[in-house]
Amino acid sequence: MNITRSFSTWRKYRQTVSELGRMSDRELNDLGIGRSDILSVARKAVR
Repeated sequence: MNITRSFSTWRKYRQTVSELGRMSDRELNDLGIGRSDILSVARKAVR
């Protein structure tokens, strides 16, 4: 069960990083996110 949860969490993290990474700097700025903040935002999203 724990492995399944870990894999699911990892997939959500990677999906968030991917989606934010595809955004332009302007779109990220509109959300109040800097490109260097993407990994941090993704970690917070899966908590």
